[in-house]
Amino acid sequence: MKVIILGAGQGKRLLPLTEMVPKALLDVGGRSLIGRQIDAFVACGIKEFVVVTGYGDGLMEAALKEISSDLGIQVRTVFNPFYSVSDNLASCWMARHEMTGDFIQVNGDNIFKADLVAHLLAAPQAEVTVAINHKESYDADDMKVMMDAERVTEIGKRLPLEAVDAEAIGFYLFRGDGGQKYADVLDSMVRGPQGLKQWFVTAVAGLSKIVDVRAHAFDDYEWAEVDFPADLQHARQVVANW
Repeated sequence: MKVIILGAGQGKRLLPLTEMVPKALLDVGGRSLIGRQIDAFVACGIKEFVVVTGYGDGLMEAALKEISSDLGIQVRTVFNPFYSVSDNLASCWMARHEMTGDFIQVNGDNIFKADLVAHLLAAPQAEVTVAINHKESYDADDMKVMMDAERVTEIGKRLPLEAVDAEAIGFYLFRGDGGQKYADVLDSMVRGPQGLKQWFVTAVAGLSKIVDVRAHAFDDYEWAEVDFPADLQHARQVVANW
């Protein structure tokens, strides 16, 4: 099992906090955001990581070198030169050669503990598993999911609210041939006229038409997503209790 972390973005919605450092290196309770992510995975026995970098790649490389040395793990980086003009489908496409065997793809702005990782690894066998959370209501920024029982049928931010069943929280588990099929869909989509302007979840939605993409619920697990300054404050409050 390896982990692919999407860490190319600056985090413009967090400016001026990300004026000098990428979002993934923001301090959350005395540890960088990406450092906390890697800690949680390592606690579950995972030692191989691929980080897609972009904004502030020199700072990221230095931080990841220190983390890998401290934890005795392997961290490879993939640079996305399109980070300033693209959405994250391009970051995933840049890492497509790493999508072999079993792997977890995670957004680089999530804060979580090892128990969440363990729950993901314990998900029922499927080529593709999407981590979801249920809420009473969903807003425009949620990555919304439509389902047929446990099967994911649609995923995206613009789904009609009355049809939404859950939100995707940023963790995607690929097993067996699922990763290669995902890479193939990414490659097909990035060649289109809107290739650089799409989210990778569009590829996951496309994949759900040819692969049994399963949802795995995380309603009882504590996590946080950092998109805005208020989110960062909340994340710091969350980890203070860990």
